[in-house]
Amino acid sequence: MSDVTTTDLYEVTMAMSYLREDMRATASFSLFVRDLPPGRGFLVAAGLESALDFLARYRVQLDDLEEFANALHRPVQDLEPLLGLSFDGEVRAVPEGHVMFAGEPLLEVTAPLPQAQLVETYLLNQLCHQTVVASKAARCVLAAAGRPLVDFSLRRTHGPWAGLQAARLGALVGFAGTSNVAAAAALDIPASGTMAHSYIEAFPSEEEAFHAFAHAHPGPVTFLVDTYDPEEGVRIAARVLTELQRGPGCAIRLDSGDLDALSRRSRATLDAAGLADVRIVASGGLDEYGVDRLVRARAPIDVYAVGTKVGVAEDAPYLDAAYKLVEYDGHAVMKLSSAKVTAPGRKQVFRHAGRPDVIALAGEQPPDSAQPLLRTVMRGGRRTGSPDHWQDARMRFREDLATLPRSALRINDPEAVLPVWSEAVARLTASVRADIEARLRLQGRIAPSDRAVCRSDAFAAHTH
Repeated sequence: MSDVTTTDLYEVTMAMSYLREDMRATASFSLFVRDLPPGRGFLVAAGLESALDFLARYRVQLDDLEEFANALHRPVQDLEPLLGLSFDGEVRAVPEGHVMFAGEPLLEVTAPLPQAQLVETYLLNQLCHQTVVASKAARCVLAAAGRPLVDFSLRRTHGPWAGLQAARLGALVGFAGTSNVAAAAALDIPASGTMAHSYIEAFPSEEEAFHAFAHAHPGPVTFLVDTYDPEEGVRIAARVLTELQRGPGCAIRLDSGDLDALSRRSRATLDAAGLADVRIVASGGLDEYGVDRLVRARAPIDVYAVGTKVGVAEDAPYLDAAYKLVEYDGHAVMKLSSAKVTAPGRKQVFRHAGRPDVIALAGEQPPDSAQPLLRTVMRGGRRTGSPDHWQDARMRFREDLATLPRSALRINDPEAVLPVWSEAVARLTASVRADIEARLRLQGRIAPSDRAVCRSDAFAAHTH
């Protein structure tokens, strides 16, 4: 299976039809999120780097043609017009790490229509998954209020590649490390890990397990203390650390139970043993909601390890995203379907601190000193610059986060800042709508009541 054939079948059937009809004129598609998921005040743009890697190497080979033909139950010869097709278009996109809102394009593709159509599925896959996980991880950073976070998600993510992405996205928004060795090595992210309950269970006693682990690892160690009795486990860990004269840099980990109460008793035990420098790590089904409760309760927890719920964005695991045609052969186009109206034309998003974002047309000048968010990142099928690093995206995220109102940053019941349309977008939308309605009236396909529905949809989209 190649990246080329990692697509929905209808992308292939549409591209074949376009080629047959000689519809090869330039098309522009806009990828955006219709509505933020419940419980989200913002999104963090992510996934662009892997999307650009995909586009840069995109080329339909004979093997791909054979897979398409098998799926369509047609001779390979029927699909020969696709052979050798590559992506040589332009991409304008929001760099990773920027905070984004509903309706704002994350990416726009401008290329010959068959090319732009064929890459839809993969682009949606990459940007949707990574944006939703990055946004969940970002909320954990907010909840932790400066305390270190470690990614423990690999064993529960939907495949190894998703685990690698989760580790990168955690680092992008401020995580301190990951348990994923491959991600740590590939992405220069600090590796962090402790031990499993099975390790403790394999020894006759917790004390022997802790001694053996410490002897195997001369540096700082973290002991998992809640395999049997957490409070006794802490006392044993304190005794072993004292005997071995270990302290600074070492930690104990609590993985279950009442983490608030257990962390308080554990802190008291460690302090009484003269181990004030030994940290407490908490894990076990945590996400931003659990971390927020513990931080607000002032539980003496130094490090939070988050895994399953963050790696799969458990409470909001998908985005209502779309990749819609907004311009073809020099003409702006739009969709009028009820509740799914799209705005025509290529876009730009202007940002000015303290004001709502403005969704404008691509050719508009920025109002005042506003910053344009979409940049040309690919031209002629080639990147316009070097690949972006997660460290750069982290800086963008921190800068954007500092400008958001507190209501958007709340863990519970956040309120997103709603972007507004520029006057030019509103005028173009009204004009294109009027042209479409006139054409449909001539075809006898639209009644007055239908026009009323269309107008109400347009108003909802404009004010959304």
